[in-house]
Amino acid sequence: MDQITKILDRLLALHPKEIDLSLGRMYRLLEALGHPEQRLPPVIHVAGTNGKGSVTATMRAILEASGKRCHVYTSPHLVSFNERIRLGSDGKFVSDPVLYEALHRCEEANGGEEITFFEITTAAALLLFAENPADVLLLEVGLGGRLDATNVIDRPLATVITQVSMDHEKFLGDDLSVIAAEKAGIIKPGVPVICAAQEDSAMATIARQAARNKAPIEVFGQDFAAQEDHGRMAFQDEDELIDLPVPVLGGRHQFSNAAVAIAALKAAGMLPDGDTIAHGLKTVNWPGRLQPITSGPLHDLCPEGSEVWVDGGHNPGAGISIAQFMGEQEERSPRPLYLVSGMLTTKDPVGFFRPFHGLARHVGTVPITTTPTAREPEDLADLARCAGLEATPFQSLDAALADVAACAAKDGEPPRILICGSLYLAGEVLARSGLAPV
Repeated sequence: MDQITKILDRLLALHPKEIDLSLGRMYRLLEALGHPEQRLPPVIHVAGTNGKGSVTATMRAILEASGKRCHVYTSPHLVSFNERIRLGSDGKFVSDPVLYEALHRCEEANGGEEITFFEITTAAALLLFAENPADVLLLEVGLGGRLDATNVIDRPLATVITQVSMDHEKFLGDDLSVIAAEKAGIIKPGVPVICAAQEDSAMATIARQAARNKAPIEVFGQDFAAQEDHGRMAFQDEDELIDLPVPVLGGRHQFSNAAVAIAALKAAGMLPDGDTIAHGLKTVNWPGRLQPITSGPLHDLCPEGSEVWVDGGHNPGAGISIAQFMGEQEERSPRPLYLVSGMLTTKDPVGFFRPFHGLARHVGTVPITTTPTAREPEDLADLARCAGLEATPFQSLDAALADVAACAAKDGEPPRILICGSLYLAGEVLARSGLAPV
């Protein structure tokens, strides 16, 4: 067991619960560390259910195209914990020695007190962000917003709220407006808010919170927009119309994510010229989201000519976006669609699978080996059937892909395969395919 794994295991044991939303423990530790949260570069704070990672990755690509150094904090990781922390000093994921030192300092400062894993690792990230040079910190919320460990920033340049969907109901509530209130908890007095299009109840909640804080708010579809125009993307707000290339990330929902990213940078006073934005949009990289798998051991298990995709989306909103993309692929190039899926016990499989009704031929449900909180394949298959899909449980990813191969032999045509339902499963796929994020 390496040093990083050992210390992460120790930190995980400091709190009996995986999630316990509170800020008291975080403030205590940050005080012991000398308040690194007060010594950060300018911050853009990003909350939401779906699209946080895509928006953050797009902002990073545009900023780096303009020569800016970006710290980036995201979660969860796909393959290595280091993916959560990207340092602007070299633009790379934090190295093991640097990460270990920061985690060790936080462990020592905490003095054995009760604290959650996400809180103490977020404190380590803030410590690194405070002590390494950068022009901006793109800070992604872990869960919720109001009581999230990242919500210790007094005055960011801008706050961003991406699409709010039902997710983490156990911790955030089972009503969309309640969840939206938690996300809107990152809004700060007078700080501009950039908001994706929302369901009415969520939008009303976010707008009220912005009004209480006298925070100017701009909403996709009202104050700015982006649409496809002759194979290009047109971004427009009240000031200008910018002709841009289409996002390299797959799915029509990436038009709105790109627009939110552009609007956020503009609100933060960091938006470069159109040519630089265009260059950034061409270089966005966000692994595990509608990512094609074109080689590697798993691809080799699939029938010759197969089209293989992996996506970590895991809630009803993500299901809608992914199914829409797969529907577009079907229109362009018809072929049988097979889902291979694993999900956590905290997710809503019926809501995720329902948009695939009439589109997917079959769902093979599989275990997830990298977390103890995954649903059993038999349970997940039952829930997929509740969504109107044919489903069969398998005891491994390999077995599910072998079944797809057998079905494809009967079909007489190469299939389209989507491995989906969990970022943990996406991480397993990328690791086995030699595609770990860099």
